[in-house]
Amino acid sequence: MKIDWARMPTYNTIMAVAAGVALLLIVAFGRRLLRGGFMERVDGWALAFGALGAILAVTGLHMTLTWPLAGQGFPFDNIVFGEPCLAFGVLLLTAAFFLWRRGESLVGTNDRLQVVARAAAPISLFVLAMGLACFGIAAAGWTYTLFAAPPQEPISGAFAGVPLLEATFISGLYVLVGVGSVLFPFAVRAKGGWAAAVCGVCWGLAGVAFTLFGALNYFTHIGLIINTM
Repeated sequence: MKIDWARMPTYNTIMAVAAGVALLLIVAFGRRLLRGGFMERVDGWALAFGALGAILAVTGLHMTLTWPLAGQGFPFDNIVFGEPCLAFGVLLLTAAFFLWRRGESLVGTNDRLQVVARAAAPISLFVLAMGLACFGIAAAGWTYTLFAAPPQEPISGAFAGVPLLEATFISGLYVLVGVGSVLFPFAVRAKGGWAAAVCGVCWGLAGVAFTLFGALNYFTHIGLIINTM
């Protein structure tokens, strides 16, 4: 198989790593909020969310508006990767802006959970909607085995004869993100509770998996490019 890579740019490697790390940071920040007590500084969190949000928003926007970005048989990547990353990136940038401007109001106060909950309540509906979209992506992945690697790709390509395997893995990650996203408004409304705990578990597991899988893809995608040039 030969691929004209000039016609099929791909950067879901950096997307996966940025999204995975962002999910882990959200879980860590949420735990600090729910733990109560004194919070020292939030400017580091604002910088982290802003940096990762910029990566996801820029790459997601380009992939969303360039149709089809993957012009040699993978146009669904625009929807599967581009649009969720754009949404996630904008949400992270919004959170970074809020923390940068209002961070001082969260430092040294026990009322910070209420402040963040009030600010997050309206946008939580969009998070819920994107969670439903993640379920749709997962269903499409299982139905059409969208995520199967070609045999020319190292490591992942060894399972090319079992396309449902990788489709199940990636779709399962979208389900985890979707469950956490759908429960997010309830966690915000309750200011914690079981919904927040389930969100943390789902996003934490998905964050670890996306980070490691994205890092692995730096090798496998380079190998795929070399093997199909």
